[in-house]
Amino acid sequence: MNSQDKNQDLAWLLEQGMREVECLVPDINGVPRGKAMPTRAFAAGAELRLCRAVAIHTVTGDWADYRYSGEGDPDMRLVPVPETLKPVPWASVPRAMAIHDCYDLDGEATPIASRNVLKRVLARYAERGWTPVVAPELEFYVLAPNLDPSQPLVPPTVRGGRHEQGNHGFSLGGLNDLAAFFDEVYAALAALDIPADTFVHELGPSQYEINLLHGDALTLADQTFLFKYALREIGFKHGLQVVFMAKPLAGQPGSSMHIHQSVVDREGRNVFSAADGSATPAFLQFIAGQQAAIPELMPLFCPNVNSYRRFAKHMAAPVNLSWGHDNRSVGIRIPQSGPAARRVENRIPGCDANPYLALAASLAAGLHGIEQQLSPTEEASGTVFEQEGTGPDLPGTLESALVAMQRSEVARALLGEAFVEAFVAVKQIELDSFLHEISPWERRYLASLV
Repeated sequence: MNSQDKNQDLAWLLEQGMREVECLVPDINGVPRGKAMPTRAFAAGAELRLCRAVAIHTVTGDWADYRYSGEGDPDMRLVPVPETLKPVPWASVPRAMAIHDCYDLDGEATPIASRNVLKRVLARYAERGWTPVVAPELEFYVLAPNLDPSQPLVPPTVRGGRHEQGNHGFSLGGLNDLAAFFDEVYAALAALDIPADTFVHELGPSQYEINLLHGDALTLADQTFLFKYALREIGFKHGLQVVFMAKPLAGQPGSSMHIHQSVVDREGRNVFSAADGSATPAFLQFIAGQQAAIPELMPLFCPNVNSYRRFAKHMAAPVNLSWGHDNRSVGIRIPQSGPAARRVENRIPGCDANPYLALAASLAAGLHGIEQQLSPTEEASGTVFEQEGTGPDLPGTLESALVAMQRSEVARALLGEAFVEAFVAVKQIELDSFLHEISPWERRYLASLV
């Protein structure tokens, strides 16, 4: 920050009575990490450091080997992103927060930091004079607190004193059941300058979706990161647990994070559409890149063991990477639109994905198709759930997805050797932790075997 920025920030922070600033870094799972800094120290530009390993923190609280984060557990320097300095809407004492970029102490961007992975992909677009435009659609469940992880998650008690049974899909009554919670969510979105589009009750019991307005990919990743943080914190204030698991309830729909993608040139023209309104070669090549690279980048879209439970036939989740116009059974959907809004919807990511990494992987895959001038499969027609050979297959488990990513030269070329190695190492630790657990299913059916 320059001196003018520091003075403006200090004036705003003091005027608002901010006691401190949350200095946030999204880790490899999209979890907010960081430190709280006193207001005057933040505004004065005091140097802030964090150990490099925090960038690849596991969900289990374990740590990958130092060869992935740096021998001797070195620091990285945190630099605030000025436009992300916002009030913390749910704080009981006035507090601000700001997302930070991560730099190694030699001045280079930390290659294992999630935000930097997306920035590198966007830089490749910028070299062509292009800017990706994206819009995430975030689904999530709002459930009752779960004090015993061995017990299933359940919907909260709502008006009338009952749990919702799942018959409120797209109903306004389902929205009104949690009106106080959503009133505060909307106020938080306004305070954080996050413009939302539509807001609906989805098909699962107490499952909702809020779509963010399309825009610059890095900005939308920041907004999605802060939005998920806000939902969780506001939920706790209302005695609710907002859950971003891809499949939190057995037998119910999973939660996705569909990504709408287009690309504009320096003049703001959609590169997917020609002057006469027809689709350009780049449009089909982008689709082909998604089909070619997503199977090898799958852990970035579906990063957890639970992620793969979402892919169930007739549960509004894709089963392969077929593509088609206005077809919700395919993995790559082309929504109906005019030429200026022609876009590609990636329906693979779950809501448990790190938004920075999901966007980086999806955009990198599309650019890979353009650079290699790839051709997509034939467009699918009809519902593809029961059709064979309609599109490239997807890995069916985290284990198989990690094997594919570990072996992938494309993943390394698109996202960087250091990042891919660190990411796979983190996910292997989490997978091993899961495999060491004995599940209720095993006790129920296998304990009685003779």
